[in-house]
Amino acid sequence: MNVANNRFDLVRLLLAFAVFLYHAVALSAAAPNGQLEVILGEVAELSIQGFFIVSGLLVYGSLERSNTLADYAGKRVRRLYPAYAVIVLIPVIFSAVLSFGQTGASGDILRYIGANLAFLNFLEPSLPGLFQEQRFSDVNGALWTLKIEVMFYLALPILAWGLTKLKTYWWMGIALIVFAAFVWKQAVLAMEIPESAQLSRQLPGQMMYFAAGMALWRLWPLLASRARLAFAIGAVTLAAALLVPALDAVRVLGLAGLIAGVAFMPGPPLAAARWGDISYGVYIVHFPIVQGLVMVGAFAILGLAGGILLSTILVFAASYLLWWWVEKPALRKDSHYRKISEEGTQDERIRNDHAGRDASWNSDPHAKSP
Repeated sequence: MNVANNRFDLVRLLLAFAVFLYHAVALSAAAPNGQLEVILGEVAELSIQGFFIVSGLLVYGSLERSNTLADYAGKRVRRLYPAYAVIVLIPVIFSAVLSFGQTGASGDILRYIGANLAFLNFLEPSLPGLFQEQRFSDVNGALWTLKIEVMFYLALPILAWGLTKLKTYWWMGIALIVFAAFVWKQAVLAMEIPESAQLSRQLPGQMMYFAAGMALWRLWPLLASRARLAFAIGAVTLAAALLVPALDAVRVLGLAGLIAGVAFMPGPPLAAARWGDISYGVYIVHFPIVQGLVMVGAFAILGLAGGILLSTILVFAASYLLWWWVEKPALRKDSHYRKISEEGTQDERIRNDHAGRDASWNSDPHAKSP
């Protein structure tokens, strides 16, 4: 199986950027609960579900390629936690400065550190001195999905072992996981309690998307050769699910087909991670950056479009720094993402060398034609 010829890095980057756009509009309070915010909110929800599908595919593939469970766990910790810890701790510095001398601030900061480093962001989402007067006071409201990711990482070896025991009935097992997750989600929503919507977005409700990703990993060779068909089926199925609420059960199939179609469609590779895999960085850094710009009045001065433009520049710059200074150094030398970025850097050096030689050749009046 050739795992190099695909655009999953680009897909993840586009999904992360869609979530960023929604949060930029929502946090800036440019049009609270307006049509733009509602539409972007729906796109962001689909993007997060798409993230889980891609994660299910890539992490299941990582597990199958790992020699031991320790090898698998090590790769997951290196990929996820160093950057996550940095993004959790940096706002603490600003909070400590801005809340210096405030009664109870040190205790609040310590509780924030403990809860967030343990992926329990919902216990302490805010910090003293930061964003308290804004529409949302959360320091990083995008991190709630990381808890779900980690829970999937922990559950995956058990799920994979159970599916392996099914042998030829592997697909029945995947179908059962998808069905059970959907039923759970609908049952929680039907409870009609204040927490229903929030609980339905947790595991096991989201497991249907991870399971769909696992199925894509198994179907990799077929999808790579039938990308246009996968895209067409996915687009039609997703549209039907969005337009007809009764067909919401097939949303996961539509999303999976659409993602596979984009990833494997013939054409230029569009290697988004060639100079650094910043999709994870964009996802985890954008929220506090937008919050900070709202806090200092950048959106009020520049307007929504100007604020989003400035946010985009800062988010991408911070994501690249996070990749080169934190994420890449934490990865093993044989990491897929590290190899891709190193190949991109090497290709750039080769092009620059050729350009330098061409310039020297053309500027030398004594040079002979080749």
